[in-house]
This record gives sequence, structure tokens and C-alpha cells, in this order.
Amino acid sequence: MNGRLRDYNSFLRACRLSLIASTLAVGCLYASPTQKLDEAKITSTLEKRYGERAGMRARAWFKVVAEASTLDEKDKLLKVNNFFNLFRFVDDIKLWGESNYWATPMEFIGVNGGDCEDFSIAKYFTLLQLGVPEDKMRITMVKATSVNQYHMVLAYYDTPSSVPLVLDNLDHVIKPATQRKDLIPVYSFNGKQLWLNKEQGRGVLAGSSTRLEKWNDLNHRLGVDRLRQPKLKLE
Repeated sequence: MNGRLRDYNSFLRACRLSLIASTLAVGCLYASPTQKLDEAKITSTLEKRYGERAGMRARAWFKVVAEASTLDEKDKLLKVNNFFNLFRFVDDIKLWGESNYWATPMEFIGVNGGDCEDFSIAKYFTLLQLGVPEDKMRITMVKATSVNQYHMVLAYYDTPSSVPLVLDNLDHVIKPATQRKDLIPVYSFNGKQLWLNKEQGRGVLAGSSTRLEKWNDLNHRLGVDRLRQPKLKLE
């Protein structure tokens, strides 16, 4: 978690400057989330890159997306959360050989595991693919008191004033943030914006998410053209 703590401290310094200055312009960093995905190419690429079981997971992911496409938003959350919480938790330093690597959803599916950022990112982009508006979602850095570590979850806001629902790999049950007293929100972001959080609310706008270097790098690597091989093979 040391790398995550360094990122958080750097983030806070940047946010202090941002809150003093005017708010930065917003920018969308990814292609249309509802674009048609090439299932055959993605599946075969993951299979060649990571092995036969990676191809099986890719097909399972596409099945989940297809089945969830006609569900209401709350059921989409449940189906996606349940699917990804089956994956293994592995620290970045063991899996990727560096302290804080943000894997793409395809890398996460390919290697069959990752840490809290990878769970949250995979859920976020899958729900985008299912048509859940990005304005309803925040990838959120929290302090998890149960493990005394910085941790990442996905928060879903049904309406702008709603208490968010928390999708988490520590507690697999989706709960309102008011029932997660073990999580202290720190900051949150999506494809457009960045917030400093206060208690269970949306927080104070702190500029564009382009200020997060790892978020920019992640978006540059989306898809299957820049897949990275892990240091540790999980299967």
C-alpha cells in the first residue's frame, strides 16, 4: 500500500492547488462505452496471451454482459459485482512486480486476479458497457478501518442526492455507504471529474480526472492491444 499512499499524498497536493484555482475543464478519456465489442478477437487474444482458462473467463464475461443488458440498473450492479468478486485478490507487487499497478479490465480477466483497484475498475467499465451512466458512478479511494489500509471501491449514485451503494471486494454484499462504517472516503473520480470526499457525500469538486496519472495511463492501455504479462502466474 505504500505506492497507493504516495499517490494519495501527491493527489492531495494537487487538489489543494486545484481548489484554490478555478476548476479545470472536464474531458472524457475513453471511447463510447456502448460500442460493439469484438467478442471473438477479445476472447482469442486473451486465450493466446494468458492461456485457455483466460478465454473461458472472457466468454463468461461476455455472457454476463449479454444477460445483464436487459436488467434494471440495480440488478446490473448485482450481476457485475457478483461476477468479479469471484476473482482472486493478489497484491500488485506479487502479481505485477510493482507496488501500485492499475490493470485494465482485460488484464484483470486474463490473469484471473488483482487488487482492489482492479476489481473496482473492471466493475466500472463493465457497467459503462451496460449503459449505466458514468455520472452515477465513482471509483472511490477509502480508508478501510477493518484492514487499516487504503482501499478502493466502486460507488453508485441512483440520483445526485442519493446515498451511494458500495460495490466492494472486501464485503461482497452491496450496501448503502451509511452501512459501511468501516470505510472512510478520501477521494473519488470517474471518466470526467475528480472529488475530495467528505463523509458519505459526493465531496468537493477538485478538477478533472486527467490529473490522475495512473488513470490516464489506464485509459491509454484499454483494450487488448497493450496487454501486460504478470510476474506471477495464478494458474
